[in-house]
Amino acid sequence: MTSNTKLIVLAGFSVASLFLSTTASAQSTGLTRTLVTKADVSVPGREAVIARVEVAPGGVSGWHTHPGDEISYVNEGETELMVAGQATRVVKAGEGFVIPAGVAHNARNAGTVAARLTGVYVVEKGQPLASPAAAPAK
Repeated sequence: MTSNTKLIVLAGFSVASLFLSTTASAQSTGLTRTLVTKADVSVPGREAVIARVEVAPGGVSGWHTHPGDEISYVNEGETELMVAGQATRVVKAGEGFVIPAGVAHNARNAGTVAARLTGVYVVEKGQPLASPAAAPAK
């Protein structure tokens, strides 16, 4: 790989990371996503995005959707997970969850330590990773 190619790849990751951070902060208070990697998958028009996700104590992600499935694992702490049409549940370190494409959801850290997750998203290429959504009617 030439040094120019390396610069272009690095710049691409920097822009993608900034985009993910901006998207997260625009819809939430206390949630950050940091891009780990992004790559094509075997499904045409889809890509996998892996991110470190942190929800600060008292932080809320805000209701949002993804243009594909979210598969997440809680590394540390715990968070209240609210998914449209389901009862609120607490997910703790060592547990995982799956949110289907387009389903509105929200997360809140009611604890005193940061919740850290690994998020894997298999999403439509060219779409924002997350889009704000209205809270579902109760």
